[in-house]
Amino acid sequence: MSDLFEGLKEKVSGRELKIVFPEGLDERIIKAAGRLAAEKLITPILIGDIEKVQAKALEFGVSLEEVEIYDPKSYMGMDELVAAFIERRKGKSSEEDARKILLDENYFGTMLVYLHKANGLVSGAAHSTADTVRPALQIIKTTQGVKKTSGVFIMVREDEKYVFADCAINIAPDSMDLAEIAIESAKTASMFGIEPRIAMLSFSTKGSAKSRETERVAEAVAEAKRRDPRLVIDGEFQFDAAFVPSVAKSKAPDSQLQGDANVFIFPNLEAGNIGYKIAQRLGGFEAVGPILQGLNRPVNDLSRGCNEEDVYKLALITAAQGL
Repeated sequence: MSDLFEGLKEKVSGRELKIVFPEGLDERIIKAAGRLAAEKLITPILIGDIEKVQAKALEFGVSLEEVEIYDPKSYMGMDELVAAFIERRKGKSSEEDARKILLDENYFGTMLVYLHKANGLVSGAAHSTADTVRPALQIIKTTQGVKKTSGVFIMVREDEKYVFADCAINIAPDSMDLAEIAIESAKTASMFGIEPRIAMLSFSTKGSAKSRETERVAEAVAEAKRRDPRLVIDGEFQFDAAFVPSVAKSKAPDSQLQGDANVFIFPNLEAGNIGYKIAQRLGGFEAVGPILQGLNRPVNDLSRGCNEEDVYKLALITAAQGL
């Protein structure tokens, strides 16, 4: 794990990157922000009542000397944010509505990212995934050619690193969605120094079972190859056929993947969410994420059960995405 994040620290250090934390009164956020600022990795922006944030930091023994604090109720640039929000929403919000909406810390923080006043946003310690993702989809939106954002975890155990997707966002992706998730996950893998070898997972290996579910995964493989012929990708695979060389040799002898996949695309959110948590709790892997991919600007979602270390690490990832 240290190698992974030491590399990220080298990437972001000295780049004068700013990351927004809408949950500025949360102890975990304040402590992580203090660390990030003290190590001169990023400039954290905490959102909240300035006096209350400062009082909390004092209570926790955290210096906010190199941390910026913005209160939506007194922010001097609110007129600019309101005008940009109205324009972005293409008439769906009046000025009165916009001013009310932008008092919400997630919307406010997302507008800072949209207007390049910050390089990314980390939220979710005290908010639901929907509260974090909704403003990003409405304001920042997905990159050209990407229809849906998706959520991946980097699974780390000593020297092992794998990408699991989608474990956070899309409940029932169709074949086009799965192809898109695979392509975006390959990009995320590369960012972490993982040369992507992508397995599209199912309960069948190469037609050993026939159903609409397995056909959907096979169609996704074909579509991903069509969109990016450079990808090393295959499926449909049962997990053991994607991960165990002897099983791959038996079940898929002609595949370019021979038990050496490192990016695993699950067929639906149920499988992805269950899968990463089994690896985390039974396999002893650290699950880093979820990392949201496919957005124009980086926004990432913490688990409400996160700790200070999770906040610290996800902020580094977000900063690296913002380069």
